[in-house]
Amino acid sequence: MTAPAATPSTGRVQLALNVDDLAASVAFYTALLGVGPAKERPGYANFAVSSPPLKLVLLENPGQGGTLNHLGVEVPDSQAVQTEIRRLTDAGLLTVPELGTTCCYATQDKAWVQAPGGERWEVYTVLADSDTFGAPTTADEPACC
Repeated sequence: MTAPAATPSTGRVQLALNVDDLAASVAFYTALLGVGPAKERPGYANFAVSSPPLKLVLLENPGQGGTLNHLGVEVPDSQAVQTEIRRLTDAGLLTVPELGTTCCYATQDKAWVQAPGGERWEVYTVLADSDTFGAPTTADEPACC
């Protein structure tokens, strides 16, 4: 099998983790990464790490701590999201676009894909800050992520 020649738009990898105790996790990751959160809201925090380029998202989900919530690639703008949707679709992957959606205290353009093992990946850009976390996407999911 030959890999596609195109590469993803320049961005940084996102790792979203479920945590039992947000305050304890924020303290741990602040010490580990050497930077404090870029954003903290009830049940949510994110770290924008420049080196290595990483967006670490912590989602307080008691009883689910230490598990993966989802993965992502943050790209610079909406045009890059559209480029990635075309590239991923051309590669035969089912993409689920969500344009102008509110998730994780931000308005975003994004698309979701699922890996063979079930891991959920999003390619996204942040359009604006939001005061709300976002609405549930299914009855089984408590939040947008």
